[in-house]
Amino acid sequence: MRFLVDNQLPVALAHFLTRAGNESLHVIDVGLARASDSEIWRYAAEGEFVLVSKDDDFFHRATQPGALVQLVWIRLGNCRNAALLAAIEGAWSRLLSCLQAGERVVEVR
Repeated sequence: MRFLVDNQLPVALAHFLTRAGNESLHVIDVGLARASDSEIWRYAAEGEFVLVSKDDDFFHRATQPGALVQLVWIRLGNCRNAALLAAIEGAWSRLLSCLQAGERVVEVR
């Protein structure tokens, strides 16, 4: 799978996803650190990335009919990187199977 990690999440998450055997980029890596949600959404759609974000706006986009981007919606409050990565790791098999089944939004709490 290909993942694009949004700005409010750490670069360490993109590295974690890469170590798990996926192509993963952070928006910083592709020059989108200051991009609008529309620009990030378009980049994810054109590159066939699963977007990883905490942003509610992306949830609303992903649930629209005909949405082309799948979303891993991080619903954790502010936490240390270690706690975030542990939550992703704990949800990884469920998250991956939901995405492979075509679910548009997969929540991580």
